[in-house]
Amino acid sequence: AVIKADGLAAGKGVVVAQTPDEAMDTITAFMEGGALGAPVKKLLIEEYLEGPEVSLLALVDGETVVPLLPACDHKRIGDGDTGPNTGGMGAYAPTNRLSPADIRDLTKRIFVAAIKRMARKDAAFSGILYAGLMLTKHGPKVIEFNCRFGDPEVQVILPLLRTDLLDLFVALNERRLHEQTLEWDPGAAVGVVLASEGYPGPYETGRPISGLDAVGDEGLVFHAGTRAGGDGGPVTAGGRVLTVVGRGATLAAARDQAYAAADRISFPGHQLRRDIGLVEVGE
Repeated sequence: AVIKADGLAAGKGVVVAQTPDEAMDTITAFMEGGALGAPVKKLLIEEYLEGPEVSLLALVDGETVVPLLPACDHKRIGDGDTGPNTGGMGAYAPTNRLSPADIRDLTKRIFVAAIKRMARKDAAFSGILYAGLMLTKHGPKVIEFNCRFGDPEVQVILPLLRTDLLDLFVALNERRLHEQTLEWDPGAAVGVVLASEGYPGPYETGRPISGLDAVGDEGLVFHAGTRAGGDGGPVTAGGRVLTVVGRGATLAAARDQAYAAADRISFPGHQLRRDIGLVEVGE
């Protein structure tokens, strides 16, 4: 079973329980043990789904749905998808797990169906709609919806977008998305998260970050959990501290760029996964 805390939990409120005992221990930890800080008053217990995960985001203006490139996130803390879930340890885009035909089908069956139902309930939606999908042997299943960009996925999607994002937002606001055609760079992007020691459990902050100036043009660095230290230099201020993104003509080249840039940055006890995007390299 999948045990979920009902509410915001910084990406740490989901446990995929492999046994009944693990499920009961998780429920006790969430509701009585303060595993997420304050005790959780309400839980969701869901069916266990098996298969690769894909994130599909779309621009929605209340009527028109324009899907973005599909991306894959790596949720667990350790290589090989081991350890507890996190808010995301890295991502890559695009993925060959969804074909253009798949995306057209999912746009119609999931996104268009959702916004039509919302409109019928007098709650027409405009903005970013994010669908977390599980590709099971019975077909794609929706794990979650978010009404925002999701990180780290968006950090590898938008660097590949050639179309001006501001133009798209203006068209969305004016309900002119049907006039827009999205153009993408033909390559790939890979993002690697640098996290604090101990994350997704308890961790210390205030640790000095070095090497940001050495990244240069090899990578894009997105700050997630940083602040200025006493001497003005950056220090850690969260569990997921930075996402380092590399771009390349192929997924393998993008991985090389991302890790070359990530390895120039350090802070005491930092951790990162070494297998982001590796599952699809060479496919």
